[in-house]
Amino acid sequence: MKIWTVASFNIFLCLTMLIGCNSDEKGDQDYMALIQATHPKPTNIVAGKNTVSAEDIRKNVESLDQIYDVAVIKGENEDLVVYKVKHLQRFHMKKIEKDVTEMLEKKYPDENFVVSSDYKIFLEAVRLGEKMKDPNYSKEEAQKRLEEIIELKKELT
Repeated sequence: MKIWTVASFNIFLCLTMLIGCNSDEKGDQDYMALIQATHPKPTNIVAGKNTVSAEDIRKNVESLDQIYDVAVIKGENEDLVVYKVKHLQRFHMKKIEKDVTEMLEKKYPDENFVVSSDYKIFLEAVRLGEKMKDPNYSKEEAQKRLEEIIELKKELT
């Protein structure tokens, strides 16, 4: 009995050390994006064409009490709006998504919105926004990546 206790403690200790040493900086950033507000800057892929600013959309969505972080990427044809819901509101996510979609369609009837509260989509949108800061990252690449993210959102639903 005592041997089993010592052996299981040693295994636990080894696993804890391996897991603790296995973090990388990028993984830590992704994890932190899940649990705290990152307030990513709204992004326009095609400048000048859009009449509604991504910043206005972000402010309108973020004004809802149930939401604490919003990322907006405006593409050529569709606008991606992803957000994080406060913890105690997670039981009402379908209703919140419906409310956000209705609010956006009412305020901006000429825009096509893809709305999501999925963390994976949120992270991909934040990563795209970061890539777009690079002057070598073309608008065509950004639009293609936005379409891939939107397709991923559609697959998850």
